[in-house]
Amino acid sequence: MKRFNGQFMGGVLAFAGVVLGACANAPAPREPAALTAPAAEARPAFSAEGIAALEARMASYVDGGTVKGIATRLIQDGEIISDFRHGIRRQADGAPVEDDTIWRIYSMSKPITGAALMILWEEGKFQLDDPITSYFPEFEGLQVFKGQDEAGNPILAPVSRPPTVQELMSHTAGFGYGLAPGNYVDDRFRELEVFQSPDADEMIRRVATIPLKHEPGVTWDYSISVDIQGALIERLSGQTLGEFLQARVFAPLGMTDTAFFVPDEKYDRFSDVWGPNPETGELVPLPMPGFQYRKDTIAFEGGGHGLVGTLGDYARFTDMLAKGGTLDGVQVLKPETVQLMATNFLPEGVFIGHNGTTTDPNAGGGFGLDFAVILNDGEAYPKGAFMWGGAAGTWFWVDPVNKISFVGMIQVFGGSLDRSMRTESAELVYDALQETK
Repeated sequence: MKRFNGQFMGGVLAFAGVVLGACANAPAPREPAALTAPAAEARPAFSAEGIAALEARMASYVDGGTVKGIATRLIQDGEIISDFRHGIRRQADGAPVEDDTIWRIYSMSKPITGAALMILWEEGKFQLDDPITSYFPEFEGLQVFKGQDEAGNPILAPVSRPPTVQELMSHTAGFGYGLAPGNYVDDRFRELEVFQSPDADEMIRRVATIPLKHEPGVTWDYSISVDIQGALIERLSGQTLGEFLQARVFAPLGMTDTAFFVPDEKYDRFSDVWGPNPETGELVPLPMPGFQYRKDTIAFEGGGHGLVGTLGDYARFTDMLAKGGTLDGVQVLKPETVQLMATNFLPEGVFIGHNGTTTDPNAGGGFGLDFAVILNDGEAYPKGAFMWGGAAGTWFWVDPVNKISFVGMIQVFGGSLDRSMRTESAELVYDALQETK
């Protein structure tokens, strides 16, 4: 498998699953657009054979029953190289995956929230080393969990210092998330129904009563910190998170279908989400009560998990990042800001243990400001690439050297999902990338 260094650095990440189902009535995949760039641009180009191999492999996940539907898009320097879809979006009538299918992106909301917060940083509204208590007095007097005594009672101690905004953005602030049953801190998230809070202010009040899992700045621990970032955007801007995202990110980028809920007139485009039948292992639609993304069912607008959107919308966001913060002449972020976000902020010897979907001790790598960061060239991922994924299997990566972005959309929960599709998509993309003659 070919790898590139320097200008032609290869590999990348596909940090969350590929889903969208097998279905005979799904439209035939379109041919990849313009596979070579004008010679004057002197950039690496893709082989038609390599792109065909990529799309065939993505289709095989549907045909083999791993997912019910899938959509992927590969962009280089603003040019769509591969635009692929296969399978169904809905079980009841076999409705196929379409260009305008709406997906739950879950934790792929996090990089969007992070980019929005950095818009305010560019405007001087905060500094990365500001203590979060400057904006959230509720967090004064935070405690940190130190274990349990012989009677099983929690041992708590005053935190040594408040976490900073940068630590919020790099998941080193010490907060929990409610994802680890049997852990005192995470159990408190569930007991207090943090994610059922009616608004962001109440969410902050509930979180402030829960001790930190770690002292700030010590280790990386996937956390509620991006939902706190969303609340920070609201306090700094005077707008709701949804209003700010619409005005400063979605509208400028033409992301017309990305939001915290699916309007009634678009609901037919919303994909089912599947999981394995516990008896047969076959994928079946999940009822997902409370997660139907109707406007009247949304509690607070969760910057860490709450968005839905189309493949095309998210690809515009990642293309903007690949091009240094500007898309179609509209600057969302400065190039140096994007570079800062993709810089590793973890303490020496600390690495991530999560890939945006599940705990993964082999995830490796560093973490910047709401992105995972690849620190060294590897089998699939090039040094300098940044990425994340979502709980229903969605994934993306950005390669700033070759100005490449890749987005994959699927909707599957549970152990049946083969996460290797992420690394395989990266490997096949870079196998298809040829050195410019």
